[in-house]
Amino acid sequence: MSALDEVTSSQPYPAGATVVRIGENRQYVYTLTSGAMRLVRTLADGRRQFTGFVLPGDYVGLTGTPKHRHDIEAIVDSRICRTSTAHMRQLRERYPQLERKLLQRTCMELAASQDNGLLLARLQPSERLANFLLRLAARSTEPGAPGETVALPMGRSDIADHLGLTMETVSRTFTKLKQQQLIALPQLHLVQILDYPGLRQLAGDEL
Repeated sequence: MSALDEVTSSQPYPAGATVVRIGENRQYVYTLTSGAMRLVRTLADGRRQFTGFVLPGDYVGLTGTPKHRHDIEAIVDSRICRTSTAHMRQLRERYPQLERKLLQRTCMELAASQDNGLLLARLQPSERLANFLLRLAARSTEPGAPGETVALPMGRSDIADHLGLTMETVSRTFTKLKQQQLIALPQLHLVQILDYPGLRQLAGDEL
């Protein structure tokens, strides 16, 4: 048993369950081991904004803020490992390789946040969705393989909210990308990327 296993507890969350709520004290660092979750902020007018998605291997709660800045909700049945912030701090001091890994993860999250700001500010719907699919593929699989299949645990409405679009626009844009033979849609929650160069060109992406 590793040092991390000794101070970590695993817990399942059914689809729709809330792990933490915005404003709660940040007491734990969470690692998603299976399933998918979303980060949610409620705006002043009551609207919910999905600011990001948590996939297996992702950490949540690494920020230095004393309170959580998002609700964390399970999209599908999920399982997380929970480590107290005090134990995580000790482990980071004891194992420099863990500190480097967490720093790399934090930098990736910052880059993703900056990319999402660009999506909402400048890109057209097809460009937004292409960029989103490329980022998701880079996080969840080995990019570059022809015919790569990417899981979409989140629904069309979640994607629409995250990209600042309507669900109808997202559905039409999926169809458009399929007609352009950039992607295939074998199932509702699966996307097969057929043309990486074409999708990257559409997204203006240099991955």
